[in-house]
Amino acid sequence: MPEENRGTTTLPTPERTGYGPVFAVREFRAVFLAHALSLLGVVVSEIALTVLVYGLTGSPLLSALVFALGFLPYLVGGTLLSGVADRFPPRRVLVVCDLVCAGCAALMALPATPVAALLVLRCVIAAVSPVFSGTRMATLTDILGDGDLFVLGRSLLRIVSQSAVLVGFGLGGVLLTVVSPRGALAVTLGTFLASALLLRLGTRRRPARAGGGALVRYSLSGARQVLADRRIRALLLLLWVPPMFVVAPEALAAAYADEAGVGTAWIGLLMCAMPVGTIAGELYAGAALSPAARSRIVLPLAGAGLLPLLLYPFHPGLGWILLVLVLAGSAGAYTLGLDRWFVDAVPEELRGRAMTVHTAGLMTIQGVGMALAGAAAEFWAVSTVVGGVGVLGTVCCVLLAVEVRRTGGAGEVEGKGAAERPGKGPGRRPGKALEKGANIDTRDGADHDMTGR
Repeated sequence: MPEENRGTTTLPTPERTGYGPVFAVREFRAVFLAHALSLLGVVVSEIALTVLVYGLTGSPLLSALVFALGFLPYLVGGTLLSGVADRFPPRRVLVVCDLVCAGCAALMALPATPVAALLVLRCVIAAVSPVFSGTRMATLTDILGDGDLFVLGRSLLRIVSQSAVLVGFGLGGVLLTVVSPRGALAVTLGTFLASALLLRLGTRRRPARAGGGALVRYSLSGARQVLADRRIRALLLLLWVPPMFVVAPEALAAAYADEAGVGTAWIGLLMCAMPVGTIAGELYAGAALSPAARSRIVLPLAGAGLLPLLLYPFHPGLGWILLVLVLAGSAGAYTLGLDRWFVDAVPEELRGRAMTVHTAGLMTIQGVGMALAGAAAEFWAVSTVVGGVGVLGTVCCVLLAVEVRRTGGAGEVEGKGAAERPGKGPGRRPGKALEKGANIDTRDGADHDMTGR
């Protein structure tokens, strides 16, 4: 069966700022609902597996591994399998990923599945996730174009993810009062199958972007090209580094509640405050700001977003701490403009691999940030650690903002040009080697570090 052209459907040109034009695109509605369903499946499976493994073993370590294994395989899947996103038709990749996850959930739900197999299956789902996420991000540029609609579409998917943090675990807990953990895993199976069906019937068939050669070599070559380009590397680091630092207060919420001498009810509030801020910031930036305004706030928000954490060492009341966390979360709105810069900087034939590397790096670096924050809290007070995170993180983010400004065009930095046009933005045109998809040696561009010194 011949492949259809990659051309996008006729898109509504937004005359006003807001999310309405995004939902007017039929294919995006299918992707959005599929994302919500598959995310629900992941959240429910994490809760059910934690309860199941602890019930079978009585081991806190093994039950905690369920969450840890949600981060660790991202690096492997995102580097060794990133080529899948470009080498195969995107709809096929998305559907197959959902079916693989559904198969894992089905095996987890079987009464005979031992604990070791449960952990291995959890690793498989985590290894597939960056391929799925990267392919979906790249597919959004086919569905919505690479202009403002893409930025708003990405924002909506992030809002769903943050909302899952707020309500997903609560719904999972309620579900486990009605069904057994293995029964909850059967619900996960249903959500993955429903997501696969939506993507199969609700999106168009498009051809692969590129291909050729062994998959692992092709994937590693793409990761090398992405990281060797100074502009793309700077944008990736600005997408990764702020989340690495901002996860510290959430990772240490229980320890901070104990340090402050408050009850366990405050732990939930401390963990929910930042997602609330993130959702509010995304909604405001997406609905109230123009594309040019979203471009202008990227570097200031990225550079200053961690400053509220400096209030921690002064031991204010918990009400002030909740406000601090909301403010830190709302600074995540900088990603709306940065998403546009990133998609403009990456050549189309490299887009799937670049998006997969981005997803894998983001998840991995957040896991590293949580671990480092926990290790530091073994030696210093939590309030001191979070304050130190605010200082160190701000320094790193400011240096990265300077590097991004140096590598970008004036139109991007000032919020002109790319942010105002519905098509491709000006930005910095990729180098010839990137345009041709050549294998770039990692030494190319290595004489410029991330700060351009």
